[in-house]
Amino acid sequence: MPELRSPLAHLPLGPATREPAALTAAELPDLGYLVLRGRQDDAAFMAATAAVLGAPLPGRPRSVLRCAAGVVLWQSPDEWWLLCARDQRDRLLSSQQAALAGCFAQVVDNSGGFTSLRVSGLPHLQLLRHLTPYDVEALPAGDCVSTVVSKASMTILRSDAAGVALVFRRSFADYLWRLIERSARPYGLRLVEARQCPDTLLSPLLAIQPAQAPGQRRAA
Repeated sequence: MPELRSPLAHLPLGPATREPAALTAAELPDLGYLVLRGRQDDAAFMAATAAVLGAPLPGRPRSVLRCAAGVVLWQSPDEWWLLCARDQRDRLLSSQQAALAGCFAQVVDNSGGFTSLRVSGLPHLQLLRHLTPYDVEALPAGDCVSTVVSKASMTILRSDAAGVALVFRRSFADYLWRLIERSARPYGLRLVEARQCPDTLLSPLLAIQPAQAPGQRRAA
């Protein structure tokens, strides 16, 4: 089988503009994405997921849970995304499927459908104003929200005060990067390796590889 590559692996690293870069971005390509569907008022479903995750699913809209299995993003009253280390994905999927046997629920692996991008720097909120109608400044650090960016959807995880993680479909990766790059021109944007732009919540899940020669990108 051909090696799976991250959707933004073709982009060159380094300055994206000639001006000093106030913004830094890095793709976070080595994550697993599991989608959990079930009813929050179903005690069996909630107990089964908590047994695998190591904590109950978050019930508050836009909430984020950091747990033993990874990071859980609330998406709707009956849907959650588990972002996990890629090498733990199969184990977590099998464990969750076994735990949910007999429940009116579903867990699917959508790791081939998503990628994430960390964006940090003082003007990262100004950048988001250009991209989405949602008032991201009103989103507390540690929460997430699903919104639209032009013709694409995106989940914004406000990981910390210094930046955000953007989760979106692989098929829209190049389209969204071009929008981000264009909107960032007033500030300057530099694309770097994940190790150079760490995300408080998601970077601990990455399998960081040894540094490569300048300009090279590694496969996901």
